[in-house]
Amino acid sequence: MELKTPQDTLTLDPIAMNVVSRVAAGSHLKGENYFEGGLLVQGEVSGSMRVNGRLIVWTGGVVRGHIRVTGDLYLFGQLGDTGAGPQDTRLECTGMAYVSKTAVSTGTLMARRLQLYEGADLQGPFKTLKLGDNLPVLHDVQPASR
Repeated sequence: MELKTPQDTLTLDPIAMNVVSRVAAGSHLKGENYFEGGLLVQGEVSGSMRVNGRLIVWTGGVVRGHIRVTGDLYLFGQLGDTGAGPQDTRLECTGMAYVSKTAVSTGTLMARRLQLYEGADLQGPFKTLKLGDNLPVLHDVQPASR
């Protein structure tokens, strides 16, 4: 007798979620970046990054470096480089981190809450942050002077 359990499904609509910035497939963005209103990554982003809103890393998208998300993280793509150490990419998320079955994380992932879906490849360390925790990674990253 085989027992089947229903699988969780994660479906997103970045437009309905008011994610206003996008790095398109085939694009490479490098350096110190600040995004207000969320970010959809279909290409590659590396460096120091602060996302004020949701961060969605689409299948085929890659983020590397030190990332701070003041919202939720939806990981369908890749966090860090294959074969790189967990110290090379560190992401802190003040909300919920959803890691899908297509996701690969070789970096350090820190979030208030973590939801893993069956098949998620979490190779690097992770930590759940408590309400009183000081956010250790990018507390010093500020938006560029305007």
